[in-house]
Amino acid sequence: MSATLFRNVSILDCTGVPAFAGSVLVEGNTIAAVGRAGVLLAAGNARVVDGQGATLMPGLIEAHSHLSFTDVAQSVDLGFIPPEEHTLRTAQNARRMLDAGFTSCFSAAAAKPRLDIVLRNAIDSGDFPGPRTLAASPEMTVSAGLGDVRLYHMYRENFAVVCNGAEEFRRFSREMVREGVDTLKINVSGDAGTPASPADTTVMNDAEVAAVCDVARAHGKRIAAHARSAESVRMCLRHGVDVIYHATLLDDDARDQLEAQRERIFVAPVLGNLYTTLNEAAPWGITREIAERRGVAQELECGIENMKALHRRGVRVLIGGDYGFAWNPVGTDARDIGHFVDMLEFSPMDAIMAATRLGGEIMGMGDRLGQVRPGYLADLLLVDGDPLEDVGILQQRDRLVAIMKDGVFWKSPGRGIVGAPE
Repeated sequence: MSATLFRNVSILDCTGVPAFAGSVLVEGNTIAAVGRAGVLLAAGNARVVDGQGATLMPGLIEAHSHLSFTDVAQSVDLGFIPPEEHTLRTAQNARRMLDAGFTSCFSAAAAKPRLDIVLRNAIDSGDFPGPRTLAASPEMTVSAGLGDVRLYHMYRENFAVVCNGAEEFRRFSREMVREGVDTLKINVSGDAGTPASPADTTVMNDAEVAAVCDVARAHGKRIAAHARSAESVRMCLRHGVDVIYHATLLDDDARDQLEAQRERIFVAPVLGNLYTTLNEAAPWGITREIAERRGVAQELECGIENMKALHRRGVRVLIGGDYGFAWNPVGTDARDIGHFVDMLEFSPMDAIMAATRLGGEIMGMGDRLGQVRPGYLADLLLVDGDPLEDVGILQQRDRLVAIMKDGVFWKSPGRGIVGAPE
């Protein structure tokens, strides 16, 4: 069994306690021991890494990943990528995420029905490098909903599959279960980029949402929902949706209901995409004026206040910002941690735990992922500097001295900090 001993590191274990000096022993793919300064861990034949005071912390976890979104300027462009090329580009994105320190991803939807499944299986078998991934279905939407780009005079595909009525949603959900997804994704509300169905509209009905949730429960799958409007959030909560994305346009009742189910549900507000759409998308034709006309500025303002309120109420709010568009590219996902500090007024510790400890929970692995503790999986980052002083360093790849997933270095530490096996 391979082993690695990290010595002379500042351990940010993401349990909520302040970072402390010490050592961490990894055996196989598991953290075997954590010792504070002054406690010598036996190295045996382990490879010894002298961290020289660098921070050792869990790998980052993305709660709203779209590894098959290829940094397009328009979502309809995803429909023009042939499946073969799309598979390769999805694998490239997985590698980019690992390079950025993300060792796990909870998918928020695949751009084609089997892309996530194929990628997850290839990563698990060691054929391609990438974060451990929970595979999702494409987004299930309704006619005129988010993702429906069809035209009467022209056939076009997008990232979504259009279903109308409970039985169509039920049939497609069962097909995705048959193919092997972990998560079923539904678009319950509209979106600022969908003229026929703005963000404050609720486009699915109770019977449609219930049909998907019934299939998920029958087969032990998760349900994730695009839900911006207050009513869409209430609908998700009524039927047992597990993960609610956005939740930006809440009212008092929706906030109360989310708080009442805080032990069960997860919320990822996806504010990063709203921010970049408003401020950084002009080179791709979306000026600030256009974004404001679509309601992006108002939604961002409402979303910020709602997430502050949910955080105060103890709701689990996780990072994830719809990365995969030209102005919000895959691999820059750690920017969300900064958004949580700057926009939502999270403490640096809370923001980092939203990307680690809570990430382990949304992955269904809260007892062995997302913290530096004995018995947990050895997904680790060695960071040059203190992220609690400046979370922005997690966006700087040259500050990620080492990246370990499942006890294996994806990025090995430089020679200057590696000692000889003892």
